[in-house]
Amino acid sequence: MIKSFDIPFVGLKQGLHHFNFKVEKSFFDYFPYSLIEEGSLNAEVSLEKKETIMISNFIVSGYVQVVCSRCNELAKVNLKGKMTNYYKFGTETEEDENLFVLSPDEYKINVAQQIYELITVELPTNPKHNDGECDENMEELINKYQSTTKKSDDIDPRWEKLNKLN
Repeated sequence: MIKSFDIPFVGLKQGLHHFNFKVEKSFFDYFPYSLIEEGSLNAEVSLEKKETIMISNFIVSGYVQVVCSRCNELAKVNLKGKMTNYYKFGTETEEDENLFVLSPDEYKINVAQQIYELITVELPTNPKHNDGECDENMEELINKYQSTTKKSDDIDPRWEKLNKLN
């Protein structure tokens, strides 16, 4: 894991603690199959340490650059997201994706994976440029091969009566 995203919790007193992390291109290079090419985000982590559990709240804000689904060039996408994770001390395994079990010999948590997952979840499903920002050559190709004829004119006569039901 990326060591700069470690939070040593053993020396922390019970109560609320705040941590800030800068997420940039080198962060995304660590994840080999990342959809994100680069970005600049701020990740704020507040960690509330209690006797048997720790609660972490993540807030990520900034922008990333991902491939536009329309023209295949890099597009800037603004992101803002929140997530809460729980860390409990013990040896059993848990099925909850937001609950992590820390063994008694652990002294730190690395939050890089959680920050990456939050950023990835906040990505739009179909990222694209704003109107007029796509690559002009690709726009021309799309417009050239995009069908402009209406297919509703070619209705099968067997189904024509269904249109009159409304």
